[in-house]
Amino acid sequence: MADTLTVRRASAPPAPAVPSTFTFDAIGTRWCIDTDKPLSGEVRDRILDRIRRFDRTYSRFRPDSLVAQVAAAPAGGRFEFPKDSIALFDLYDRLVAATDGAVDPLVGRQLELLGYNPTYSLTPAPAAVRARERARATPTWAADIVRDGTTLITRRPLVIDVGAAGKGYLVDIISAILRQAGVAEFVVDAGGDLRHCGEHGIRVGLEHPLDPRLVLGVANLQNRALCASAVNRRAWGNGLHHVLDARTGTPATEVVATWVVAGDAALADGLATALFFTGAHRLAEIFRFTYVRMLADGRAERSPDFDGELFTRAPTPSRRLPTARRPTDLAQRQGRT
Repeated sequence: MADTLTVRRASAPPAPAVPSTFTFDAIGTRWCIDTDKPLSGEVRDRILDRIRRFDRTYSRFRPDSLVAQVAAAPAGGRFEFPKDSIALFDLYDRLVAATDGAVDPLVGRQLELLGYNPTYSLTPAPAAVRARERARATPTWAADIVRDGTTLITRRPLVIDVGAAGKGYLVDIISAILRQAGVAEFVVDAGGDLRHCGEHGIRVGLEHPLDPRLVLGVANLQNRALCASAVNRRAWGNGLHHVLDARTGTPATEVVATWVVAGDAALADGLATALFFTGAHRLAEIFRFTYVRMLADGRAERSPDFDGELFTRAPTPSRRLPTARRPTDLAQRQGRT
């Protein structure tokens, strides 16, 4: 279904203050972990160490990462990834198939050519360089990667980018650490990729992709994950942003923002990217999720069973309504894109 959106202040019932919030910066984003009791120093250290190890493996922005080794190998090779890679790469296998290759972790080189490279130049490569790249066969996960358990086998340099689902997967990993530590109620928020656990659900504001002070609606979230993606979050130049169709190397144009609720954050994160290129009906044949998708013309699509509210009206000249405050307690949190 499609709606015309307006914006207004998000509301939610009063809730008790959060007993504890652990905040820090990692993998290029702000993390907020709200818990029903303060985390011990040992648990905090485990969380930070686990994120550092994840970054050393999967970050294409670090010259010492395993992904950087794959990209630098002139004739390819065999690369041993940690055990956590199996579930992540399994998910990518499914996303590649479900989107006919639009979501592909080998999109990394195309992101680099547009300027989203390890130096954050945000300057596209010269036209001649891009032309030479286009003349070559575009690498694909299905054709250029051989998986053997935790081993990836390549035949040439390949730039892996796990941005479509990696942050959500890391949210799941951190959530597992919290559960192992006996934390009964928590919200892990990694730059808008959320996972909730507990008896008391939360309301999440759906941030307007063009104005972070506004929300387009709210989602009710309990013991599930919500992830969002939008073309404005990492944008530079004229029409350049980080959401690329891996088949063509071109940024998405028809969809500007997505929100997905699923059983885990890796799936929600991956589907939030997939919805830029693939219809929800096709994805629903394979995955279980609910969603909201904002189109470039301002309309929105949503699941019939989406648990939440969109602020909608009949098509009329737009008007600016009061901005939405960023919630600061466990009962409310803004779903950033």
